[in-house]
Amino acid sequence: MAQARGQSVLSENIFENRFMHVPELRRMGADIVVEGHTGHRARPTKLKGAKVMATDLRASACLVLAGLVAAAPPRSCACTHLDRGYEHLKRSCVDWARISVGSRASCSRP
Repeated sequence: MAQARGQSVLSENIFENRFMHVPELRRMGADIVVEGHTGHRARPTKLKGAKVMATDLRASACLVLAGLVAAAPPRSCACTHLDRGYEHLKRSCVDWARISVGSRASCSRP
């Protein structure tokens, strides 16, 4: 959503806290505004590295991917939730992007 061309609107009607990671994306430079159960983004923005913390499994994956496209280090994410369902993404980050994944100042990429 943060990098797609044009305007983006995303509605969530199942998990009420789905957008809890948006403040973390905003720290990385994303221009996302949440109103109720809907997230709005007017334009893509360049993401920058920031220390962030994931709130759930999908947020962990989102923040790791955002860190991979971020323009400048440090890229750091406390993303312990990856062990609960995205262990292949975790392994790929370690192998492909040399990202260390753990609970403290992790998902960091040199």
